Amino acid sequence: MTTLDLLAGERIVVKVGSSSISGERRGQIEPLVDGLARLHREGQVILVSSGAISTGMPYLGLDARPADLPMQQAAAAVGQNVLMNRYQRSLTRHEVVAAQILLTASDMDMDSHRVNARNALERLLELRMLPIVNENDTVATHEIRFGDNDRLAALVARLVGADRLILLSDIASLRTAPPDEPGSEPIEHVAYGDPLDGVRLGASGSHIGSGGAMTKVDAARLAADAGVRVTVTATPLLERLIGGERLGTEFEPNPDARR
Repeated sequence: MTTLDLLAGERIVVKVGSSSISGERRGQIEPLVDGLARLHREGQVILVSSGAISTGMPYLGLDARPADLPMQQAAAAVGQNVLMNRYQRSLTRHEVVAAQILLTASDMDMDSHRVNARNALERLLELRMLPIVNENDTVATHEIRFGDNDRLAALVARLVGADRLILLSDIASLRTAPPDEPGSEPIEHVAYGDPLDGVRLGASGSHIGSGGAMTKVDAARLAADAGVRVTVTATPLLERLIGGERLGTEFEPNPDARR
């Protein structure tokens, strides 16, 4: 496996799930930012961050994710502000400035919007900013949502021609079956085009089921098709991954993709 340790100059997209940076795991923002700052020093990095709704919920007195769309949008409006503030306060320790980019699925479907988004991201990277991308939950309806930020991260990686996509959540790696089943083993490597026949995807963490694992596989394949190398692992493992350890599940990119 290629390590990240000496990949100076690479363009990397990192996606983090809401369960990794909100609630009891809010404290993981600081070590996450430490890893992002290291990648920023050595190359270019874009963060795709979930967590707006879950971050905003406590401020609205909500104990569970709201079912109705207007309340989800209200929670997102509050949570985006709080979440970006937390990221910037942590990034300030490294003298890095964040830049917020909010997208909807329709932005990726429309040529002019997609080009504008790419141009904005490119200019921010040139200016040595750290773009933080999230779905625009405040205006997105059920019909125009990406569905999950794994897919959004894959589309961003394709949009900017990233070298690598790192999908972070609360799972250490994908597995051949749910982790509580006999014979379940971690999947360390997926060759490009491997259909994973006979594999009933499970996760090695505690907060994501096979559905969550499938969204990561779908996103990984979407990015790999465009020549992006993909790693799926847990948020606390980012620093070790950057340091060159063989962690998580790695998807090989399409060798024929024109980048």
